[in-house]
Amino acid sequence: MQEVIQESMESYNEYIRNVIPGTVSIANKLRMDEAKEALSMISDFTEGVIWMSDINEKLKGLGYSVELNINDIQEYLEEINEGLQNQDFILVADMFEYEISTFFEQLELYEVK
Repeated sequence: MQEVIQESMESYNEYIRNVIPGTVSIANKLRMDEAKEALSMISDFTEGVIWMSDINEKLKGLGYSVELNINDIQEYLEEINEGLQNQDFILVADMFEYEISTFFEQLELYEVK
């Protein structure tokens, strides 16, 4: 069981490290009119955030905890969805580059032993 916990923590940490350049890549794709690829990346991002939230909750239930404000993430996802519905790709790009990347840069990582 301890091995599964450690692997989960490592995967969580790796996701956070990788999502930051991913958010900038999404922003760049949106700005370069590569909406189809950007939308695919946004879908992957959304799935990853849901996974990250689930892992965090499961680890919290086992007594391991790092700060993760799910409400902030939910608000970002709602704003992204609204921006995409309005086809305001510049707004969505700015959100990914300036708000969402900053959010992930400030997240606490699990201490893996």
